[in-house]
Amino acid sequence: MPATVSRNAPEERLVNLVVALMATEQGLTKDTILSSVAGYREQLEAGASKDALEKMFERDKESLRGLGVPIETIGNRADPDDLREARYRVPTAEYALPEDITFSPAEVALLNIAGGVWGTESLSADARSGLRKIRALGIAVDEPIIGYSPRIRVRDASFAALQRAIEQSRVVTFTYLRPGEARPRERRVQPLALVEYEARWHVYGYDLNVDADRTFLLSRIVGEVTILRKSFPAALREGAGERALDGLRAVAARQRALLEVHPGTEAALRLDRRAEQAPQGIRVPYVDLHVFADELASYGPEVRVVEPADLRTEVIRRLEATVALHGGAP
Repeated sequence: MPATVSRNAPEERLVNLVVALMATEQGLTKDTILSSVAGYREQLEAGASKDALEKMFERDKESLRGLGVPIETIGNRADPDDLREARYRVPTAEYALPEDITFSPAEVALLNIAGGVWGTESLSADARSGLRKIRALGIAVDEPIIGYSPRIRVRDASFAALQRAIEQSRVVTFTYLRPGEARPRERRVQPLALVEYEARWHVYGYDLNVDADRTFLLSRIVGEVTILRKSFPAALREGAGERALDGLRAVAARQRALLEVHPGTEAALRLDRRAEQAPQGIRVPYVDLHVFADELASYGPEVRVVEPADLRTEVIRRLEATVALHGGAP
């Protein structure tokens, strides 16, 4: 009679897989996992096909990574995409804090709240690793400090892929639409850092098409980011974030808009925080003329652009387009 396939609970199989991967320093091959880890072994012995078990293993890996378990793949160094003889493990260092670092229950509660504010896709690998170590402490947390916490998620669709490429030191390609251009152009970039400036995300890297450092606004990336097999030295990432911010600050220092803003309005609240007072109003630094024009136009009559002329022209053009869209006359 044919053997009956074991019906181990998926949760039990996942726990067994984590324990096995944490218990090895060298890592386990897929064949070893399927033939020795409880949950896979029983199904293999009961006649389940190797192809079906490999697909189950791939789904289990994704499930564990979705839960924050860092499964490391040790492949062929000469060809990172060759996974035929790959070994898998969970680095125990991901669950251990240095011995000289301790937290009180209240501090752990605050750290958990801070971590919970950010959506998973917004966290870097280092940040996710830190949260895992904190949660592995086993410290009893005091009563909740607040009843709820906000959630912050990255809205630019390209963020997660760029973050992954930076962590893996891999070249990416994407299409980028510059202001005033009718069609987007393909860019081939070594991504070095993701930085937030003026409440917008930018990717900084080395543009291989022009052989120069460039900073790209994520909201102008059209379509998907493709991660290529070609890698670059991880050392290039050192200090990249600060270089990117220094460049953006330098641009903003050269471009300052003189604005008249109605006090007590949303425009005043948002613009005053990054403005300098001027005899006629306020001076606000900005990086991108078109992005800043979008913001100013969104405030409607709450703000008026005194100078520069090209910024005023762009704001007026947006306001007139809004009026025309709603059937009005300029």
